[in-house]
Amino acid sequence: MPQFLINARDKANALDLRMEHRPQHLEWAQSHADKILMAGPVFADDGETFAGSTFVVEFDTLEAAENWAAQDPYARAGLFHSVEIVPFRWLLGDGKPKP
Repeated sequence: MPQFLINARDKANALDLRMEHRPQHLEWAQSHADKILMAGPVFADDGETFAGSTFVVEFDTLEAAENWAAQDPYARAGLFHSVEIVPFRWLLGDGKPKP
């Protein structure tokens, strides 16, 4: 099945908006775990301040991935200043790093 990389970046000074919608975002993402190969937050240069979200997902088409991403509670709340969705192919790596 085709894979897509979704890079979403938060608007400036939007931490309160992110935190307000985080529980709904996490619940939504968990409910679609069958489509998600990898997901997690992106941080600013300090390594601590939330700056966005990244997913690697599987969908039949780019349009399906775009429609799915538009339903993210973060997207619906207007958190992101940009969202890039591009075809992707996982080439190397076993997945989530071991602690």
